[in-house]
Amino acid sequence: MVNSILLSLIVFSPLLAILILAFVPRHQGGVIKQIGVLGTLLPLALSLMLFAAFNYETAEPQFVESAKWISIPIGFAQGGAMFTFDLAYELGVDGVSMPLIVLTALVGTLAAVASWQVKKRLKEYFILFHLLLIGMLGVFAAQNLFLFFIFFELTLVPTFFLIGIWGYGERERAANKFLLYNGIGSAVMLIAFIVLFVFLQTLNMEKIVTILASTDHPAAAAMTPAFRFGLFLALFIAFAVKLPVFPFHTWMLKVHVQAPPAIVMIHSGILLKMGAYGLLRMGIGFFPEQAYQFAGWMAVLGLINILYGAVLAFVQKDLKMVLAYSSISHMGIVLLGFAAMNTIGFQGAMFQVVSHGFISALLFFLIGVIWERTQTSMISELGGLAKSMPFVSGILLTAGMASLGLPGMSGFISEFFAFLGLFGDRPVHAAIGTLGIVLTAAYLLRAILRTTFGPTPERLKGLADAQPMEVVPMVVLLGFIILIGVYPAVLGNPMQQTLKTLVPIVTGIGG
Repeated sequence: MVNSILLSLIVFSPLLAILILAFVPRHQGGVIKQIGVLGTLLPLALSLMLFAAFNYETAEPQFVESAKWISIPIGFAQGGAMFTFDLAYELGVDGVSMPLIVLTALVGTLAAVASWQVKKRLKEYFILFHLLLIGMLGVFAAQNLFLFFIFFELTLVPTFFLIGIWGYGERERAANKFLLYNGIGSAVMLIAFIVLFVFLQTLNMEKIVTILASTDHPAAAAMTPAFRFGLFLALFIAFAVKLPVFPFHTWMLKVHVQAPPAIVMIHSGILLKMGAYGLLRMGIGFFPEQAYQFAGWMAVLGLINILYGAVLAFVQKDLKMVLAYSSISHMGIVLLGFAAMNTIGFQGAMFQVVSHGFISALLFFLIGVIWERTQTSMISELGGLAKSMPFVSGILLTAGMASLGLPGMSGFISEFFAFLGLFGDRPVHAAIGTLGIVLTAAYLLRAILRTTFGPTPERLKGLADAQPMEVVPMVVLLGFIILIGVYPAVLGNPMQQTLKTLVPIVTGIGG
């Protein structure tokens, strides 16, 4: 019985925390923080149940829920019968979306722990935080375009306020830029969804894939190759803003620097990954032939992301900016994996999505810990932290090693698969892309070693090392990074069947 509504329980379980918080007096800060953190444990426990019950042997959606939801009368058909526009409530997960739900629940819980440092307007903060969690979980569970769009938009509103109210000095500007860019991307996505519905008369993702792959369906036949390419391009642009892909990336830099640490953990760890998920699920999934034609440009954009992000990360003076440009660079590897147009490349791209989710969340959590003690993230004002904060410095160096792709950690597996998939058809692109790995080692080691070693400024002597509440997120995130690195099957097994069938083998696509 629970399995039949498990996805709905996961998606809407944060509502319980919201309801409880609504009745807690705002002056009881300690109680609000406890409820805010404990409220994330229910979706985490349910998502782990989902992971344990998942069947690796099938590519079909699992834990499917479908119910009539909204029926809108829009006119009378011939014969006097009422013609209605029906919207269904449809949820389901497969090997691609299930790991992302677990990632969301886990990073959400650890970000709630990181939110322990928040000091003002706690009640509003945690209500918005759990509302954001509902939106993110819903995006990965939705099985129709209407629900996907609703949940996608639901993430924008709380994120806007969480940045604009609880961020740093230029928080309002960062929030406005976030909303402007993501709003434009959402508008483009909505137009593409409406056109798809008008032509195909369905919003169900599985049905859309089936109809578009059909050679004799009248609706599919009415869509010319040029028209399909236009729709693919619209979806690509919409999700490229979210990923982000150069030149749609500038909003993300402001957010990574100005948002509070817990929200940056969520933003870099999950929200950016919604762009990669949407591009694979809808862009490539709906229009595989058009994606195949565009693969060369995807590879070029991926290379620009990798090299542009890495070169600019190398010259940054702020640790936050180093990691912001690093995220742009690492998202380029996702594009290279997609450009490979084969199962290995797709697996590398999705490994990178999950791996970077854990690594970036850990790195930004550590930056938050350092900021809390030093009130700065400027590399020139830090130094010698290994003497006063040996545990934090050790975890920071280990996270940096994971990000640059050290074997035995998740970053190595994801980069290896992405480049391996690309080398088959595009060896030149892959060879150029590997330069990014060298540059990653250069900028990360430069930033981290200057922060943790060298002479210690007088004001940084005697800083407190990690507290128990801070140790838990560090150890858990690092544990998952190492687990995926030494046992990649934990992530690869659920994905494999779905990735093999996600892109139909049309004109040699699929590999």
